[in-house]
Amino acid sequence: MLRMGAAAAGGAVLVGSAEAAQAAPAGAKRALRAPALAPGDRVRVVSPGGTPNPTNMARGIEILRSWGLEVELGAHVFATYGYLAGTDAQRLADLNAALTDPGIRAVFAARGGYGTQRIVDQIDVSGLRRDPRVVVGFSDITSIHGKLWRDTGLVTFYGPMVNWNDARTGPESAEALRRAVMTTAPVTIVRDPAETAAPVLVPGTASGPLLGGTLTMISTSLGAGDAPRFDDAILFFEDVDEAPYSIDRMLTELRRVGVLARVAGVAIGQITNSVGGPGEWDAAAVLKDRLYDLGVPVLGGLRLGHGNGQLTVPLGARATIDAEAGTLTVEPGVRPR
Repeated sequence: MLRMGAAAAGGAVLVGSAEAAQAAPAGAKRALRAPALAPGDRVRVVSPGGTPNPTNMARGIEILRSWGLEVELGAHVFATYGYLAGTDAQRLADLNAALTDPGIRAVFAARGGYGTQRIVDQIDVSGLRRDPRVVVGFSDITSIHGKLWRDTGLVTFYGPMVNWNDARTGPESAEALRRAVMTTAPVTIVRDPAETAAPVLVPGTASGPLLGGTLTMISTSLGAGDAPRFDDAILFFEDVDEAPYSIDRMLTELRRVGVLARVAGVAIGQITNSVGGPGEWDAAAVLKDRLYDLGVPVLGGLRLGHGNGQLTVPLGARATIDAEAGTLTVEPGVRPR
């Protein structure tokens, strides 16, 4: 997913103090929700990071169209510029066009990879408060989620992208995404004992806006314009291809700048392919070491992220974790039409 982002995380942006790292203003006090999607709505697919696979894209478009959505592609979806889907100007233009076109009701990211942090500070949010729309993506798209929440309070969706892989995201994943963006039902994610972080649990309940995303992106955004305040929030994170020591390093950074001291609770998604050396801590041991002394509920084992069977949650919506029950329940991310 984020080998370049992960490399950046190593020396990342300590910013100097907790105050500097948390200089971002709090997100809007009232969450802004887009209308639920309905058959016939126009939706736009853009590539803010890497270039998608045409075959996988065709499958993702087929799924969206099966829900009755009218799917359009950004002009540079399949462009290539090094490891990016076109130049920064091209990717930004596609994203801003999708966010400002009054006929577009949802923006779906084609894929992640790397690249959103290069353009996120120039995203045009000027029309979103009066004309909010659904925004979907995960991984590198964490940066866009944070920017839109911080600047407008828009509830966005952390879920599968259009570069669809049926082996990883099957029918359950597709239905979870559809329900999240096309119905006003709350979302409940139940702890999966098979997940790497499932043994990580601190009993208790807590509520607050669900904020976060991929841990690497959270870490490398501290002090920048896409870093929301996590005060009294349910911090959600997941990651892929990060060794246990790297997870330790990023969580230690969040401790040092004061982020973890102010959260209401922690929800942990899929920690995928985290491999350490012989005799070293595994990912679950690192998570316990870095989170158990925070004095807040912690719930691991949620099928959210880069692993198989990925589900979808609204970011920015009010959420409640019940660690003993093993549930994360999130208010609807869209409003009735």
